[in-house]
Amino acid sequence: MIVQVRICTPPELSDLVVESCTQQTGAAEVAVHKGASIHPPGDVVVVHVAREAVEELLEKLHVLKIQELGSIAISMPELMLSRRADRAEAAAPGDGADAMIWDEVTRQTGEDSRLTWSYLAFLVLATQLAAIGIVTNSTIAIVGAMAVGPEFGPLAALAVAIAQRKWKLGRSAALALGVGFPVAMLLAALTAWLSVPLGLFPADTLDTGSAVEFIYHPGPYSLIVAVLAGAAGMLSVISRRSAALIGVFISVTTVPAAGFVAVALVLGEYQKAAGSALQLLLNLVGIVVSALAVLIFYRLITKRLPDGMARRLRRQALRARS
Repeated sequence: MIVQVRICTPPELSDLVVESCTQQTGAAEVAVHKGASIHPPGDVVVVHVAREAVEELLEKLHVLKIQELGSIAISMPELMLSRRADRAEAAAPGDGADAMIWDEVTRQTGEDSRLTWSYLAFLVLATQLAAIGIVTNSTIAIVGAMAVGPEFGPLAALAVAIAQRKWKLGRSAALALGVGFPVAMLLAALTAWLSVPLGLFPADTLDTGSAVEFIYHPGPYSLIVAVLAGAAGMLSVISRRSAALIGVFISVTTVPAAGFVAVALVLGEYQKAAGSALQLLLNLVGIVVSALAVLIFYRLITKRLPDGMARRLRRQALRARS
């Protein structure tokens, strides 16, 4: 799995960047375009490197502060035919499918955790679907609500924020959850309140809905499923496997639990509302804790840039800029 890294660097740091790229284990090709960058003025370096070596290369570039003085762009070629690339992948330690690029995960979860109109719309629609599935005793509608719900993004962002100590990201994720769920539940409660006098469903509908009992009966397996789903979800984000992430959405009952709380409160079923609220809390906490555990594990097994190399690069960068 080869990754293309495009680096826009000031001219005075160009030689250091090229040296860092060419000496990087797993680098297949390095190309330098002198003066190719007009704004800001500088050179452009393009390197093809095995995915498992990208994180170490990015650490070197961060030490040189390239992300502040220029830019770093990462893309994945659809197809690359190169004997040199094959040798570079073989030389790089580990496997590309297991490699983690921290900047990539942070950026992806950050984009998915913002409180936007589209995020609110998806969460409201998912909660409405869940409420309909609850009052009609339809597991199909509830599964559809699980698939539509966007809540895993902010939960994953919370785990990344704790692991990376990026508190701004954590605040953004907490805001998305803290505003999104109450708004979605309030609108679901309003819909249920309007539906009862219209005769769309009977007031005792929660007493006959055997297919949705799992939502307000939290137990040990509720937490176990949430922990497994959180770990699988974070692994799918790290490995860029969106199909696996959809499976995670369908396995957790966060959105159905929120919809059940809204409907149960409207119908005066306070004990069932409390049970589904506990189900919601267990799912949220379990997902964040297990996702954080996956990140900590990857931090422990990921090869870090040696302190001596980082200090040497800083000294060379200072001399180059002066």
